[in-house]
Amino acid sequence: MAPKTTKQWVVRGTSGFDDLVYTEAAIPSVGENEVLVHLRGASLNYRDLAIPKGFYLFPVNFPVVAGSDGAGEVIAVGPKVTRWKPGDRVVTLFNQTHYYNPVDAATVATGLGGSLDGTLRQYAVFNENGLVRAPSNLDYIEAGTLTCAGITAWNALFGMRPLKPGQWVLVQGTGGVSIFGLQFAKAAGARVIATTSSVEKAEALRKLGAEHVINYKEDPNWGETARNLTGGVGVDHILEVGGPATVDQSIKAIKLDGMINIIGLLAGPDANSKAGILDALKHMCTFRGVFVGSREQMEDMVRAIEVKNIKPVVDKEVFPLETAREAYEYMLAQRHFGKIAISID
Repeated sequence: MAPKTTKQWVVRGTSGFDDLVYTEAAIPSVGENEVLVHLRGASLNYRDLAIPKGFYLFPVNFPVVAGSDGAGEVIAVGPKVTRWKPGDRVVTLFNQTHYYNPVDAATVATGLGGSLDGTLRQYAVFNENGLVRAPSNLDYIEAGTLTCAGITAWNALFGMRPLKPGQWVLVQGTGGVSIFGLQFAKAAGARVIATTSSVEKAEALRKLGAEHVINYKEDPNWGETARNLTGGVGVDHILEVGGPATVDQSIKAIKLDGMINIIGLLAGPDANSKAGILDALKHMCTFRGVFVGSREQMEDMVRAIEVKNIKPVVDKEVFPLETAREAYEYMLAQRHFGKIAISID
């Protein structure tokens, strides 16, 4: 018999983590094109911190169940569902109507954990089209890291201008998008330069395959250093997650006709950057805003993860659902390496 209620984390507003509330709610009935999923694993993204703190850039409908990333098992299906059956292992699609590219305004307004109720709960009802098959080589915790960071990195490297073997990729820091970017780049035969401020994390990045690691605290002109490491040619793809605080160095690192994928503002939205429109002309490079990815791209990513047996990097601290607020604090303190996972019983 299907459960009647679910434990869940709800974001009520933008006054900070105090607006994160652990509560219990009735599970909606399953519509004719919907499925009920027992969520088993979830993970956090920087976006999840930005929403309750009030500086998320996209639509939010408060109150909203938190979280975009989730993996679980289908336990019930509506009478017209054709994509899934009970027992199928699935992962959530970030924007629930982003099936194919390009993205549009209507699609952006279907983000889980923002416009629509998300994944930090035990049970959830989704439209059958808002789910993707979970990779067969991953458990629920690992699969629950793919929805945002995984597909964002995949889209950056293989979306507009697909990465080619032998090219150079630069990733910033050790968050989810950057580490997925490193893993996908190595699987594609590319060469990777990574940045960090930690000696311990630098060693971990090398073990994941980075050819070069630059400590940006010791080398504030790391963009020039990265260019020199490529023989002076420059980097083909940059996963720019820092924002205004790091984009000036990314411009120094990029090659002529390279791709700077603008993904986040991890270094803060108010840093003093000198980057301007003439930089794109001077370097003949493309600045591309990346907003997650489509279901079609996610299905491609899942196949690649299986073929290459790619294992998401999950931080050693895995939090039970009931302590998810502690996971938010842990992420804010930047104590993690890779993805912060939530285990859902």
